[in-house]
Amino acid sequence: METELYLPVKRFLEELGFTVKGEIGGCDLVGLSAGDPPVVVIGELKLAFNLELILQAVDRAPAGDEVWIAAKMSSRGKGRESDARYRNLCRRLGFGMLGVTDRGQVEVLVKPPTAAPRREPKVRSRLVAEHQRRQGDPVLGGSTRAPIMTAYRQQALACASALAEGPRRVRELRERCPRRRQDLA
Repeated sequence: METELYLPVKRFLEELGFTVKGEIGGCDLVGLSAGDPPVVVIGELKLAFNLELILQAVDRAPAGDEVWIAAKMSSRGKGRESDARYRNLCRRLGFGMLGVTDRGQVEVLVKPPTAAPRREPKVRSRLVAEHQRRQGDPVLGGSTRAPIMTAYRQQALACASALAEGPRRVRELRERCPRRRQDLA
């Protein structure tokens, strides 16, 4: 499963100084740097290097400063990770390419260029806002067909928990409870 790749790639990006969380805005993982404005790193995970992985990265590229694709490396070393055409395509598109071994070690196959220009600031700002509002990292990146614990859902559960204790004044709930969904975007 793609979720097996999440933790090794997360550790790799955290070693580079990013705060990483999974499944934000349709991206398998999103990392933010500590600077202001933060550098947004988007990662896409697949079990094998294929065209679908490249197409997902192309879709995500306008929202991030760096895009990394990651897949499991083939056991014999004769997969796409050793195909020069595939690596050159990643270079031309400006994507970083990571290979994850069976032991969970991450190898950099292609380094992305330095920060690319931002093309869709609205999408980028939504990713940054969701990343910053989320408490912890409740979702493994790469998961499919599973509900995603969004910041809005976390706030709604906190509000429900507070109301389960008994009636509260609105003023007491305001900090823990979500506003309208439109205000959070």
